Amino acid sequence: MLAVTADDQLPGSLAAGGLPDGHLAVLANPTAGRGRFRGLLPAVLDRLGTVGRPVRLLEAGSAAQAGAACRAAVADGAAALVTVGGDGTVHLALQAVAGTGVAFGPVPAGTGNDFAVGTGFPADPLAAVEVIVAALAAGRTRSADLARMTGPDGTSRWYGAVLAAGFDALVNERANRMSWPRGPRRYDLAILVELARLRPRHYLLRLDGVARELDAVLVAVGNCPSYGGGMRICPTADPTDGLLDVVYAGPISRTTLTRIKPRVYRGTHLAHPMVHTQRARTVELVAEDIVGYADGERALPLPLTVTAVPGAVRLLR
Repeated sequence: MLAVTADDQLPGSLAAGGLPDGHLAVLANPTAGRGRFRGLLPAVLDRLGTVGRPVRLLEAGSAAQAGAACRAAVADGAAALVTVGGDGTVHLALQAVAGTGVAFGPVPAGTGNDFAVGTGFPADPLAAVEVIVAALAAGRTRSADLARMTGPDGTSRWYGAVLAAGFDALVNERANRMSWPRGPRRYDLAILVELARLRPRHYLLRLDGVARELDAVLVAVGNCPSYGGGMRICPTADPTDGLLDVVYAGPISRTTLTRIKPRVYRGTHLAHPMVHTQRARTVELVAEDIVGYADGERALPLPLTVTAVPGAVRLLR
């Protein structure tokens, strides 16, 4: 398995495309998208079976088992890994394929499909399958960047879309601690609680070594433009430019935040005078009592360092 350091790109032989011999591994999340694509998997497997490679459906009953199954598939010589699910499923798969040269194809079938859409796949899952099948048949891949988070103890984790490290991370953390209500209403209640508790947090941001201290409510580091199922928090982020987009807002009031948030879906929040954006290859984030959420998944607590790794994944496009 090829390891990619924070300062390196993938070798040209891996970034240039071409698929080695090997099977196709498929990771499916039947609960993704609240089950509305539950009947999609047979069609995906049938279409993948037309490219002349063995297709293996990975078995997993939990996120930990899914991650382990992806790593085992890569170690066992898979030529490609295909996910059927949302950003959470993609996030698990990226931990296995990042920096390895194993091709990756996300079929967007979740509540949030921000990595797939942000890297150019159709939002319609059946259309995305056709793109993946065509790429497999042609032996074609296209490289894309990933972001790698590293904690002070050396723990690291990859992500593809956006790291939330402000209000949205606090909302996710609260929602995950709540046992009631179930479903999306739990998240809505968590928003109300965190809005009532809203206060600017003190951050130290170090962008490519240049330090800046600030008080902020929203902080996001994007490799792709959107998170949360289409909220374009980092609207100018490009997963092929070797850079991360950092967006932060604050200090702002509850009223201002509630006015800004709807604009995030269109990406027009950057025009607000209290919202700022910068680009960097390496971003250090320091703040107290915040756990970062990457691709919608609980990731690492701050402080942490995020590094853009060019060409870290080969996409079946």
